[in-house]
Amino acid sequence: MILKTVSIRILRRITATTSYKSEIGVRYFGTQAASSLQDACESPVEEELGAMDWDNLGFGLVETDYMYVMKSGKEEEFEQGKLTRFGKIELSPSAGVLNYGQGIFEGTKAYRRENGGLFLFRPQENAIRMQLGADRMCMQSPSLHQFLDAVKQTALANRRWIPPPGKGSLYIRPLLIGSGPVLGLGPASEYTFLVYASPVGNYFKEGTAPINLYVEDAFHRAARGGAGGVKSITNYAPVLKAIRRAKDKGFSDVLYLDAVNKRNIEEVSSCNVFMLKGNVISTPPVNGTILEGITRKSIMDIARDLGYQVEERSIPIEELIDADEVFCTGTAVGVAPVGSITYKGNRVEYKMNSELESQKLYSRLVGIQRGDVEDSRGWVVEIE
Repeated sequence: MILKTVSIRILRRITATTSYKSEIGVRYFGTQAASSLQDACESPVEEELGAMDWDNLGFGLVETDYMYVMKSGKEEEFEQGKLTRFGKIELSPSAGVLNYGQGIFEGTKAYRRENGGLFLFRPQENAIRMQLGADRMCMQSPSLHQFLDAVKQTALANRRWIPPPGKGSLYIRPLLIGSGPVLGLGPASEYTFLVYASPVGNYFKEGTAPINLYVEDAFHRAARGGAGGVKSITNYAPVLKAIRRAKDKGFSDVLYLDAVNKRNIEEVSSCNVFMLKGNVISTPPVNGTILEGITRKSIMDIARDLGYQVEERSIPIEELIDADEVFCTGTAVGVAPVGSITYKGNRVEYKMNSELESQKLYSRLVGIQRGDVEDSRGWVVEIE
């Protein structure tokens, strides 16, 4: 992340007057949420975009202005949350998340259009996935309305950190943790839902250039019957060693194989994987060991719209090696073409040109997000 001292004027103000804050809050979030937004905005916020070099925005944490916090009450339902200044939270040493890993998270993005409007992409899918994950992890979860309201409030309160059009996005991280104390193995007694955000650019250091994957056959990401299909915090620490080994060798990320046969591809550490052969686009099925990505689902629908045959099936690593194209999808990565994979010491490179089919899919996705392509499925949620 490169910070600049030069100031860049804000494209649109957030805290001009108290009445403006109240009007915006009521318009988009309702009376209760508007009160939260107004209270949070009592402290003055700089009237300028952060001193960022938007042209060289990487994927790292930038501490923005506000986060949203909500806790489950005694009746195991979440109470009204509120915006608060971005900062540290306090936890008991015996909190469920610290002792037994009761934590799940989501990732979505807020974008700025050329006309200054702000919008989200399919946040309801994130809300539903968090609820399903919470059920698997025996956690209380916010309702669909509570989730969407919190994400919208967080985006609007941090609007000055949403990059100019085409320069990146505001990555929004909803996080659900077992904050209540527990000693014996069991669910926490209280849960905290919080949302924070950070402006981001490209996920991989290669930017939009093709990435190079290392096929891991010693470590596995998930197994049948586990929580591989849940966006649980417990799925990510175990892959750090594999990622570090791969990056030390110059690779972008790791492609994992199934834990049973050690032959079928599953997913990359942070994204789903696809292959193209002829007019057929294939991806591993959602069977409990891979995350059902929201970008994954979107690209599958877009591919069908563009005339591709799309299938979900087991894909042996040998078949991937013979593909015409390989690409990855995810909220953080977007659609990333794969330039090569290395398996058992053998490197296979894929032909790169200016008309990759994966980039056609990505262009359609971005077009919908920017408003250049008709949003016939109602994926875009405008918050202003």
